Amino acid sequence: MDRDPSRTSPVRDDSVGRPSIEAKITEIARIGIVGLFAYWSLTLVAPFAIILIWAAILAVALYPAYFALAVMLGQRFRLAAALITLICLVIIVGPLAAIAVSFADGVQAALGRLDDGSLLVPVPPESIRHWPLVGERIHAGWSMASDNLEAALRHFEPSLLQAGSQVLGKLASIGIDLLGFVVSVLVAGFLFRSGARLAETAESLADKVGGNRGIGFVRLAVATIRNVARGIIGVALLQAFLCAIVLHLFKVPAPGAIAFMVLILCIVQIGPALALLPVMIWAWLQLDFGPALLLTLLLMPLLIIDNVMKPILVARGLSTPTLVILLGVLGGTLSYGLIGLFLGPIILSVFHDLLMIWMRPDTAAEKTMPSASKLPRAT
Repeated sequence: MDRDPSRTSPVRDDSVGRPSIEAKITEIARIGIVGLFAYWSLTLVAPFAIILIWAAILAVALYPAYFALAVMLGQRFRLAAALITLICLVIIVGPLAAIAVSFADGVQAALGRLDDGSLLVPVPPESIRHWPLVGERIHAGWSMASDNLEAALRHFEPSLLQAGSQVLGKLASIGIDLLGFVVSVLVAGFLFRSGARLAETAESLADKVGGNRGIGFVRLAVATIRNVARGIIGVALLQAFLCAIVLHLFKVPAPGAIAFMVLILCIVQIGPALALLPVMIWAWLQLDFGPALLLTLLLMPLLIIDNVMKPILVARGLSTPTLVILLGVLGGTLSYGLIGLFLGPIILSVFHDLLMIWMRPDTAAEKTMPSASKLPRAT
């Protein structure tokens, strides 16, 4: 007697479908396990993320200098890494030490004058009374300090203690950030030796994710980091160095602190005017006409040198428009601080090229592929 095929078909479908369901469950379990370990790994690395990102940025930016120095030293790569790391630490710690010593000397001198009664506060000008909202209070407090400084300090002691605690908290936060940056420099020193291998690993991972285009984006990120380092950090260091020399020649007070302020203002894209314009005003008030004019003429080029050199160096060798990179620099700095100085242009550059590839046909998109060179091999 023949069997009805309609009765056996559901059984056959179940037998065929069961392995498919088991395979899907197995695949989901694998993905879940990988995701769980990835989450745990990110949780463990998260406290050191900023340090590791800074170390990677410094290693990429300084690798050409490290490789050239190693060749000059006769293939002594360890010595070259140690020298580059030492130079970076001197650049960071040197100005900070000079500022700390100047600040300590100033505080000690002010406390000494306060003890012997020689610290005097001038009488406030009457024009302060006409300032809106706060004019009367500022004039009254200033007058109290000019009449009896010790009584004024006792009167404003609670407010001064509260403001001092906030200032100390900000200084502590800045100190922790600087300490983390110093650690990043040390970590970057160990990354130099394995720079070529790490670059190959990054490109291999990008190849698995996006093929040749993924490799192109990795090279674009490397080229962008180096261009930003040259065009922004390099120009800022040049401005600060020249500023320190000029201020030292004209015996301007605290030349190291002013030069360091110029460095920070140029890095965060504010410009050196906030630090140099008061120096020019001081020169015309304290110096004779000739020295004041000469100092002003020497400082004027420092105000505009970044406007000329930065666009040329930042966009050098990149297909990404200069405006996109500069917007990334400004937006990244405003949004994420100093580390956004590098992350901003990288993200905008990659996103710009992704848009170009998506909007254009494949034949035209291939012409816009990032073409930054690979990291040189440390061999």
